[in-house]
Amino acid sequence: MDSPAQGLAASTPLREAKRPVAPGSGAADLSGFEALFQAEYPSVVRVAARVLLEAAAAEDVAQEVFLAFNLRYPHGHEGAAPWLRLAAAHLALNRLRGDRRRSRRELGTPERPGAQETPETAALLAETQREVRAALGRIKPPQAALLALRYSGLSYAEVADALSIPVTQVGVRLRRAEAALRKEVDHDQADASS
Repeated sequence: MDSPAQGLAASTPLREAKRPVAPGSGAADLSGFEALFQAEYPSVVRVAARVLLEAAAAEDVAQEVFLAFNLRYPHGHEGAAPWLRLAAAHLALNRLRGDRRRSRRELGTPERPGAQETPETAALLAETQREVRAALGRIKPPQAALLALRYSGLSYAEVADALSIPVTQVGVRLRRAEAALRKEVDHDQADASS
């Protein structure tokens, strides 16, 4: 069965870069991949961490994304950085949805609060994060990916490149995605108070 990142790779057409490789020299490909990995790994982890809120889970996602990329494009391609970031957003969102389904099946366990000033602020922060993550998993996947990319620290130009949209559309789509997320969070809060 293909991983979610491989499924994304299959549905995301990209132009392969033509790099001259001497016959039998796998080292040329490996060094190019290593350079790509070194350059893009932090941003790929940042995108996944923005969604998952766990460093270890984000690193797992990043490794899966790079593996899927290397399997799909062993000779590289010119749109590698945007592809990697978008794949990280999609795979992290898929994990988030999977975690939500799993938690419905299993007995709930309370989240461990981080090192906060008081137990009350820790509980409020954990609840807010849970609500936002749950809402992020319910909005349309393109909107969730846009939010994950933008709030992982990417510029409008980088987000536009990753999503293959004009830079002028990023702000408009971002506002719509934020409104959809806010609506879902407000819906949850209304349900909780009734």
